[in-house]
Amino acid sequence: MTSEQQRVVVIGGGLAGLRLAERLGGSPAVQVAVLGEEPHAPYNRVLLAEVLAGRYAPEVAALPEPGPVLRRGVRAVRIDRADRMVHCDDGSTEPYDTLVLATGSNAVLPPLRGLFPPGGALAASAPGRELPDGVHAFRTMDDCLALSAAVAAGPAVRAVVIGGGLLGVSAARALAERGAQVVLAQQGERLMERQLDEGAAALLHAHLAGLGIEIHTECRVRGLTTTTAAAVPAGSEAGTGPAGRRRVTGVELADGYRLDADVVVLACGVRPRAGLARAAGLEVRTGIVVDGLLRTSDPAIHAIGDCAEHAGRVYGLAGAALEQADALAAVLAGTGPGPRLPRAGGPEPASAPAPYTGTRALTRLTLSAGGDGPLDVAAFGETDPLPGDDVLRLSDATRRTYRKVVVRGDRLVGGVLLGELSSVAALARSWEDEEALTDLFHLITDDGGS
Repeated sequence: MTSEQQRVVVIGGGLAGLRLAERLGGSPAVQVAVLGEEPHAPYNRVLLAEVLAGRYAPEVAALPEPGPVLRRGVRAVRIDRADRMVHCDDGSTEPYDTLVLATGSNAVLPPLRGLFPPGGALAASAPGRELPDGVHAFRTMDDCLALSAAVAAGPAVRAVVIGGGLLGVSAARALAERGAQVVLAQQGERLMERQLDEGAAALLHAHLAGLGIEIHTECRVRGLTTTTAAAVPAGSEAGTGPAGRRRVTGVELADGYRLDADVVVLACGVRPRAGLARAAGLEVRTGIVVDGLLRTSDPAIHAIGDCAEHAGRVYGLAGAALEQADALAAVLAGTGPGPRLPRAGGPEPASAPAPYTGTRALTRLTLSAGGDGPLDVAAFGETDPLPGDDVLRLSDATRRTYRKVVVRGDRLVGGVLLGELSSVAALARSWEDEEALTDLFHLITDDGGS
């Protein structure tokens, strides 16, 4: 490394961290090191449902590796801001001029009775606090492979998915494709309530029911029932060792009803991984707080992706993670407007690079299988209208299509579409560019997307 180079250390080998490393790879002003906690080759988390469904092999979800700059299976355990040093769990250290936190998010573990032994903390990583056998989050490749192995036991596997958001719907569909008997329990009034309105959610509900998925909405899960294997001598073929292990047997609902279960999937949302930043004294609210240059409260440390909170918002979406990585790469490499940021402690540049102002994200999902064929879902912007907004709906129950757009003044502010999505590209462009609408009906019909 020359004296003119910045040493950029990225904590996190997921989509955001690797995109940043890729963008910085050709810059002579930057030397990059990436610390990836998982031992697997990097992968696209968006494709995990397709891997679970058996439609893709795990290798298909692989991301391009940035060569020797990535250290796999290494976890950062402490940030020394005074010496600008990252300490790792293998005893090694990584010095940095600029540090980037791309630590992602963790699956939320709900406070269910029976999830951990009495007195256990809600942290699967705590010693002796492992999840019962058969209970899985759905966040990592390890989660995906473990679920795949569980449902491979046979078509009679009983699976309960807790959570009817985007992640839960994806997991339920994938498990049904693998032949499992699936029950989906959603606490809210409708499926994917953050993205879909009542009409769209009803169509999605009908589609999933057509795949054989049993759906319970407005359904609160109270706890899990488990059994513990009898202790047997170590090495015996009949048991699990002296300590025994707990295995899930069912899910208890708040109304007293019990669902038998061989497999339980916890799809209750995600939480930004901000513990490392918090321990280092950085400002953390829901996520790690960053400004328009994606800097934390320490100007030598940036954050991007699922762990970052910008303008009060944590996106948790792949599109936002990629946009933030691209924006930060332009800042660090000096390829965007304005000069490259100085090293920590250096003088402020005369003019700052163009700030990151946020991401206008489109959620898209394809639900495959079933006699009626696939169902495509897309949602963007504000799908619930405010007083004074105009709403246009087109629905065709026979074709299983639904389209709704929300208009404020002469601007498109949101929409949700199910079924035929030929117009989604044109609608999304109009929304992203904040164009004045001239012919909305033409835009929302099939011809509008051609």
